[in-house]
Amino acid sequence: MAVVAEAEVEEVTNRQVILKRYVSGCPTVDDMEVVAGAVRLAVPPGSPAVLVKNLYLSCDPYMRTRMTRHSEHSNFVPDYVPGKQVLDNCSVCKVVVSGHPDFKPGDLLWGVTGWEEYSLIPNPMFCHRINHHEFPLSYYTGVLGVPGLTAYAGLFEVAKAKKGEHVFVSAAAGAVGQIVGQLAKLTGCYVVGSAGSDQKVNLLKTKFGFDDAFNYKKELDLNAALKRCFPDGIDVYFENVGGAMLDAVLRNMRHRGRVAVCGQVSQYNLERPDGVDLFQLVGKHIRMEGFLVSEYSGDYYRRFEEEMARYLEEGKVVCVEDVAEGIEAAPAALVGLFAGHNVGKQVVAVARE
Repeated sequence: MAVVAEAEVEEVTNRQVILKRYVSGCPTVDDMEVVAGAVRLAVPPGSPAVLVKNLYLSCDPYMRTRMTRHSEHSNFVPDYVPGKQVLDNCSVCKVVVSGHPDFKPGDLLWGVTGWEEYSLIPNPMFCHRINHHEFPLSYYTGVLGVPGLTAYAGLFEVAKAKKGEHVFVSAAAGAVGQIVGQLAKLTGCYVVGSAGSDQKVNLLKTKFGFDDAFNYKKELDLNAALKRCFPDGIDVYFENVGGAMLDAVLRNMRHRGRVAVCGQVSQYNLERPDGVDLFQLVGKHIRMEGFLVSEYSGDYYRRFEEEMARYLEEGKVVCVEDVAEGIEAAPAALVGLFAGHNVGKQVVAVARE
């Protein structure tokens, strides 16, 4: 490896998104700030670090949970540090400089990086090489990345959905929900989804192949809506929203139904979470299980990636993305998730190589 003299190392502008303050209630664009930093296009001598240029950033609702100060061990990922730490999440990136023997400049990867134009990754052991260049790179923030893996593992490993079962998916037009529904249909299940607009409901039924769907904002009685869609009850619920929807679903679960708890987006902005009648679990022998996608990595991810790539190639799974342009659009894109502004997987395109 050639040694670059200190004076020859180029320094470039590196715009970054930081949290200005801890958030209470719904986040706003003003809770974040895009600041201008600088980065040297080099890695520490002798280190296995890689410097990457971020191409696509993933916007995900769970990021909201990191914007509130938590007591020790009460959150499964560390809180962001206001005023100092660059927000981070999964991204697709290109290697610019590498000190790691397995990666070279120009390699395309996906993994966790900062919400910034360039990121220095001290140890890229959790970075994944992008193997399927026939698909848009942004798919690795969604259907071929964490959301797709979450849908796959939650449906098959946690909920253990089987052919002929009745499956309900909340937030069904989102990054995870749209994939859950399609995988359930491929398995031979009857699938219904809920979403927050008529446009999204139409998408579920016409593009993603759900058997039925409803706009929860138009339903005065969620319990009645679920009884209408599932007169014989629900076997599997893929839980994304919590609150009143979860409460209504539990009342409509079949005996020995299963609930895979992926997220509870309706609760993230509340100071006091909504109550849910969990006694329904007892009488119906319902199993309700939370899970973290990080449990399903390594060989499991590689098997998933190949299977999902085949579904995409064959047209058995499709995905819809909502792409915001430029890192300056990242705060609004994230905030928009909680108002339902996005249609499909929310992505921020920082650079297109």
